[in-house]
Amino acid sequence: MRAAVVRRPGTPVEIIETPVPEPGPDEIRVRVLGATVNPVDVGTAQGVFHELGWIDQPEHTGLGWDVAGEVSAVGSTVTGFAVGDRVAALSAGVDKALGPYADEVVVPAHAAAALPAGLSPTDAATVPLNTLTAQQALDLLGDPDGRTLLVTGAAGAVGEYAVRLAAARGWTVTGLARPTDEATVTAAGATHVTALDGTAPFDAALDTAALAGDAVAAVRDDGHYVGVLPPAVPEPERGITTEAVDVQADGEALATLLAWTAAGELPTRVHAVVPLDQLAAVHDKVAAGGVRGRYVLVP
Repeated sequence: MRAAVVRRPGTPVEIIETPVPEPGPDEIRVRVLGATVNPVDVGTAQGVFHELGWIDQPEHTGLGWDVAGEVSAVGSTVTGFAVGDRVAALSAGVDKALGPYADEVVVPAHAAAALPAGLSPTDAATVPLNTLTAQQALDLLGDPDGRTLLVTGAAGAVGEYAVRLAAARGWTVTGLARPTDEATVTAAGATHVTALDGTAPFDAALDTAALAGDAVAAVRDDGHYVGVLPPAVPEPERGITTEAVDVQADGEALATLLAWTAAGELPTRVHAVVPLDQLAAVHDKVAAGGVRGRYVLVP
């Protein structure tokens, strides 16, 4: 099968021929029908996580976190899935020899969820990482209890999900976004759309735009900051708790998020569907920034 890998940090991504992987006892193999390109994948290809010591692959590093497709094999102890089932899954972590940028990929069975009727694999492929990141970040913030929340990057892929999920939980949400995105952010559930002005009126911040210190500065004393980059948590100040979500695979939660997506309660964020062999150009575009939604690769 074909798979996209990085042999050395910062070198061009290669598409190689490699044996089809076999699932372990508690794993499933998925024939890939959609694999999303996320900024974390571009960072992996650029060597960011190699420099942090998070990757220790002897030959090459696989790419991708999000996958949707058809189950092609199941491990000996797996009972929840069968060959032919359509699923989406999160292939969590950067330290792996092969990832969803491939014809087939092996994932833990607990990381997968069945696709609801009416949700295509290319749409479903954009759901796992971005929605689970938003949901688990909100979990760190705890119950709203009448608190106010600033979501940075509120019109972005993770940010819009964060606004929608936070509003549904009862947060009073303000979105940080451009004026041109105000309609999108308010439709997602934000009460206000703002720019940072140097004041600190918010009880908490969910920093999907990775503004770090600038986002902390908008949080009141003794408030709470949650980021999305574990290596770059800003130093606490003024009694503010600062932490970052380290997103984990959760098939049960993913099943709910996929159901909400199929019902139209959460949006799909597909920018374009492109062949795997156009990966290099896609990574360049994502690295340049300004892309709304996500590219989805198809083998």
